[in-house]
Amino acid sequence: MPKAPRLRRSAFTLIELLVVIAIIAILIGLLLPAVQKVRAAAARAKCSNNLKQIGTAIHNYASTYQGTQLPALTSSTGAPQYGAYQGGILITLLPFVEQENIYKAALTLPASTWDANTGGAAPNLVRQKLVPVYQCPSDPTIQSGWSAAQVGGWMGSSYSANFRLFGMVRAGGNCDGPQFGIGNTIDGTSNTIAFTEQYSACTQTGSGNSVNAGNLWAYPGIDWSRVWHPVIGNSRSYGTAVMRLVPQNTPTQAGPGNNICDKRRSQSGHTAQVLTLLLDGSVRAVNASIGQLTWQYALQPDDGFPMPSDWNG
Repeated sequence: MPKAPRLRRSAFTLIELLVVIAIIAILIGLLLPAVQKVRAAAARAKCSNNLKQIGTAIHNYASTYQGTQLPALTSSTGAPQYGAYQGGILITLLPFVEQENIYKAALTLPASTWDANTGGAAPNLVRQKLVPVYQCPSDPTIQSGWSAAQVGGWMGSSYSANFRLFGMVRAGGNCDGPQFGIGNTIDGTSNTIAFTEQYSACTQTGSGNSVNAGNLWAYPGIDWSRVWHPVIGNSRSYGTAVMRLVPQNTPTQAGPGNNICDKRRSQSGHTAQVLTLLLDGSVRAVNASIGQLTWQYALQPDDGFPMPSDWNG
């Protein structure tokens, strides 16, 4: 019998190839937003966990020092009760966030802790050391750990301490110390902001003048510069300038570029919300549309006012 002829499969036509490419492009287009959402959720979770660790550090500090004492916003050689060294609150909390080696190095130069030599691999100054728990992966102004405006000089922080809680009392030297402890905060620990998100670099302060500003975790205090200290809610004067406790209009900013951010406000790289650490150690996602008065009540630990409804919104 004669053999049946072998059928030969023709190659893809151009139209078929274009259809396949179009389908692949559609699938990629559907996949990318999902991947971005997963990454954003992971970054948000990491950022929230960082704040929780800072909250735990504050409570462990309080347990170590008389059971309820809060750390000072700025420690000073003139205020030994808060540490006989010049350094901000994020220096003070180092031993409680598993960074005791950097803390010990900082204290070898008590008059300028930020410039102390850590003895490690270069860069080896305290201000040049990366402390991961102080940085949010959603902060767009962090560059390999550096504040975008201080690359090579100062590592950045994505979190700021509440001046009204940690810094209302001039306690000697350059010390801005706390008025209350954990046990006697009048408005309660669940209604008082301890830390909030804030960009590590901010090229405007909201005054209309373009200036470099931001958050440097090892920065020593307001007496050195109000625009670089990791602080929110500052109302103390520095020279001729006074930072408003809460700016007019929206007190928080979600997702701004660093060229339109306001150092007086809280910034977050998360969509529509700002993560905030309360004094009880919990982390609250505050809507970026929160009212100015509500934000002010949350910053002030002793105003005695009930929180407005948008605090829970």
